[in-house]
Amino acid sequence: MKNIFHPTDFSSEPDTAFAHALKLAWGASAQLTLFHVNEGLDELNWQEFPSVRATLAKWDLPSHEQSIDHRPHSKIDVEKILYRGTDPSASILEHLDRHPADLLVLATHQLGGRPFFHSISEPVARKSKIMTLFVPFSTDGFVSPENGTLTLQNILIPIDHDPQPPVALQAITTLMNALGCVNTSVTVLYIGDEQEMPECDSSQRTNGTWNYIVRSGDVVEEILHVEQELEADLIVMPTQGHQGFLDALRGSTTEQIVRKAHCPVLAVPAD
Repeated sequence: MKNIFHPTDFSSEPDTAFAHALKLAWGASAQLTLFHVNEGLDELNWQEFPSVRATLAKWDLPSHEQSIDHRPHSKIDVEKILYRGTDPSASILEHLDRHPADLLVLATHQLGGRPFFHSISEPVARKSKIMTLFVPFSTDGFVSPENGTLTLQNILIPIDHDPQPPVALQAITTLMNALGCVNTSVTVLYIGDEQEMPECDSSQRTNGTWNYIVRSGDVVEEILHVEQELEADLIVMPTQGHQGFLDALRGSTTEQIVRKAHCPVLAVPAD
């Protein structure tokens, strides 16, 4: 993760998604791009962007570190972009097409399991085909905006044969290493016949405890049920986007989980 991209709407509410983007960028020493789309840029100024330096100071984290020659240099690079446009989704995708990112961190709005208003998060994640961390406004997430405290004790990874598990295991290994997780419990969930559960390459495992469980029933309902059982802090979903007519109507399995989950969801494109 060398480049993390986070669109911001300049909300006055605690920006939980920004906190997650900043924590990951700081842990991975990555570039953090903050992006805002508005048709009335003349009324805006750079001070409306979330302050990286002030937030790190509040979290008691250094914004600089020493290099081998003992000279201080920035631990993360921050780029702030004001973009004029009337269609946030199209503007974001246009920028990402020219400047690809390794991870998107997007806030989502939920109400009764459905988007609170027309969401830009799902189409941006689906069309960009970039690994995306969805952070619902209705949750605290696993990074506190107030003090940067990390609460990532339980991770749930639903798997299937298609897409295959390695893509999700590689992604969670990268994320856990960036955040310095050591005592995290990772639960791999398969919904179907136990004899048909896909093999998970043990070489992909990182620090923490790994558990494997099998359930039967409706895929979306069982994933959400296990999420509640485990009190999961994060769900990691390998995804292939829309696969057919019904997916186009009701959303892919990953999109349905994003709309209803009580914790952040990391969507990992299979390709």
